Amino acid sequence: MKVQKSIIFLFLSLTLFTSSKTATANSNSKPRIIITADPELDDNNSLIRFLLYSADFNIEGLVYASSQFHWKGDGKGTKFMVPGREYTKYGLNLCPCESYRWKKGERFIHEAVEAYEKVYQNLVIHNKSYPSPNYLKSKIKYGNIEFEGDFSKDTEGSNLIKKIILDTIAGPIYITAWGGQSTIARALKSIEDEFKNSKNWNIIKQKISKKVVLLPSGDQDNTYASYIKPNWPDIDYRQYKNGPNYGYGAQLSANAQNAPLLTADWMQKNISLTGALGDIYRVWGDGKQTVKDDRFDYFGLDGYTNEQLKQMGYIVWMPKQPKGSWLGEGDTGTFMNLLNNGLNAIEKDNPGGWGGRSFNPNPRTFVDPFSNDTSKVKELVISASTYNKMSEVDENEAAFPDFFSAAQNDFAARMNWTIKNNYKLANHAPIIRLLKKNELIVKPGQMINLEAIVNDPDGDAYSIKWWQFFKQKNTAQIGVSYNNSLFTTIEIPKDAKAQQKIYLVLEVADKTAISITSYKMIKITIN
Repeated sequence: MKVQKSIIFLFLSLTLFTSSKTATANSNSKPRIIITADPELDDNNSLIRFLLYSADFNIEGLVYASSQFHWKGDGKGTKFMVPGREYTKYGLNLCPCESYRWKKGERFIHEAVEAYEKVYQNLVIHNKSYPSPNYLKSKIKYGNIEFEGDFSKDTEGSNLIKKIILDTIAGPIYITAWGGQSTIARALKSIEDEFKNSKNWNIIKQKISKKVVLLPSGDQDNTYASYIKPNWPDIDYRQYKNGPNYGYGAQLSANAQNAPLLTADWMQKNISLTGALGDIYRVWGDGKQTVKDDRFDYFGLDGYTNEQLKQMGYIVWMPKQPKGSWLGEGDTGTFMNLLNNGLNAIEKDNPGGWGGRSFNPNPRTFVDPFSNDTSKVKELVISASTYNKMSEVDENEAAFPDFFSAAQNDFAARMNWTIKNNYKLANHAPIIRLLKKNELIVKPGQMINLEAIVNDPDGDAYSIKWWQFFKQKNTAQIGVSYNNSLFTTIEIPKDAKAQQKIYLVLEVADKTAISITSYKMIKITIN
C-alpha cells in the first residue's frame, strides 16, 4: 500500500496534469467528460441529446445522482427530509419519507444507452467516431443516491470519478452535475481523506483543482456550497447564461424564429417519433409518468385543464402545453459549449457558444442538511433564470446571439441519422477550412485578408456570413469588406487597444429544409 501511494504521489507531483488552458488549446483532442444525473424528466431528454453528440467526447462516466428532487433511500426504512423542500410546500406533507420521487429499479441511463444501441449501426454510418454501446455500458455507475446531499460513504460512482481525477491523462476532466453534486463531493472528499496528511498534499490539491471543471445545473443538494466550495475553492465552477433556453417551458418565452421548433408538429416530425431514441424522449401528453402517483409529474397527462389537474392533486407549477410539444432539457446547456462545432466555446474566456456565455455564479451559502442544526436551511430554486439573476450584472456585456434554431436543427439532423442506414439519405454539417491560422496577432490599423474553403458532404448549396462575436460592448469593431464571401478583408481599427481580444466568426449554413450550421472562430489579439 505504501509503495502504491508513493507512486501516486510521484505521478501527481510530476506528470499527472497539464493546465486546462494548454489542453483546451489542442482542437484535435476530445473533451473528457463525466455525466452525473438524477431521474428528472429533462435529465432524460438531455441525455438523449448528449448521446447523439457522444462522438464529440471521450465519455468517462455516466453516473446516477440524487438531488433535493429525487433520492432513493437506503432500503432500510430510514425516513429523511430537509425542511423547506418541495415535499413540505403547496399544502403537502409528504416527508419525512423513505424515498422521494425515485422509481423502484430506476435505470433511465441504462435505458437511454440501450436505445442508443438499437440505432448505433446507423449512427456510425454518419460518424465513425460514435462510441460502442458496450463501452458506454461499462461507464454506467450508481453514485450517492440514497439521500439528498449525503456524501458520507464511497460508492461505485464516486470511486469512478475519483479514479478519473487521479489518473495520469493530461488535461481537464469536465464533470456535469445535472442533479446534486454529492457523488462528486464524495470523490473529492475521498481524495482529501487519503492524501491530506501527505507532505505533497498542497501540490496534489493544486493539480486536481486545475484538472477538474464542474459544469452544474445549480447546487441541487447543497454539497457545492457546504463542502466543495469551502474545501476546493480553486476548482473551475462553470455555468452559462444568456444562451439558448433548453429548459421547461421554453415555448412560453420563445421568439418568432424559435417558437415553431418547439411545437408538437415539429417535435413529432423531427424528434419524438424518430426511432428508438425518439421513443423514450419525453414530450407533453405522451402518456408516461416516471414514478406512479408523483404529484409533480402531470406532464404525460392529456385531456385535462390546469384546474382539473389541480383538483386531481397535482402541483401544476407550469401551465400544460399541447400534446406532443416540447417538454424540456434543462441540463443540455452544461455540455453544449464543449461541442466541436467551430465556436471554440470550450475556452472559458471566449464569448460563448450553444450553451451560452460562461460566468461564475458565486452561490449562496446553505446549511448542511446532515448537520445537527437544520433550522436555517433555505430553499434553493434551481433554474437557469435564477442563476442568471444571481450573477453579477455587467453593464458593458454585449448582447448574445440567438443560437437556438441552429442547435435545434442540428439535433434534428442527428436524430434523423438514427433511422437512416445510408449516408446519402441524411444531412451533414458543412466542413470549413481556414487558409490562415485561427489565432492572429495584429496591429491597430492593419488590413488582413482571410479566405476559407467549404466542403458540404452532401453537395448542398450554402450561405456564408462573417460576423464579429462581441463579449463586451466597448470592444473595437472591425470592418469586414465582404460579409458573404469565402474571401474577405478585415480592417483593425486604428484606436484598438493593445492586448484587446477580438473574435470573428465565419458561419456557414447549408440550404436545406433542416439547415445545419458550422462555424470557424478566429481569435485576434491586438499587439
